[in-house]
Amino acid sequence: MTDHLTKEKRSWNMSRIKSSDTKPEMQIRSFLHKQGFRFRLHRKDLPGKPDIVLPKYKTVIDVRGCFWHYHKNCKRSSLPASNTAYWKNKLEGNVLRDKKHERDLKKLGWKVIVVWECSLNNRTFLTRLANKIKMHNL
Repeated sequence: MTDHLTKEKRSWNMSRIKSSDTKPEMQIRSFLHKQGFRFRLHRKDLPGKPDIVLPKYKTVIDVRGCFWHYHKNCKRSSLPASNTAYWKNKLEGNVLRDKKHERDLKKLGWKVIVVWECSLNNRTFLTRLANKIKMHNL
């Protein structure tokens, strides 16, 4: 299947895709704030500039989109039909970078919680997330 958009129009579309303040990220931030958690966003002094940093719990939350971070066995992370070599390389590179940042954070003593976009459809997920953060502090 070929792309029906011009190269310029495709580039413009891709430039509009947000990397921070995404809907899943905002949903988690809103929930955490309502639960009384205080956090910082995208700390530049930490590997990978984690989405949400909870200093009190020495925990970071990385909110990952299923497509962009190539979530295994998820219906939202299918490889595009056109230009598959490019996309496979791009998405696998994202996965490797995520793993490196996670290792680096753990070496610095941080706990890392990964939240996948698809998991936010589960009603009890956010409650379990709050409990997981609190358990990390024990």
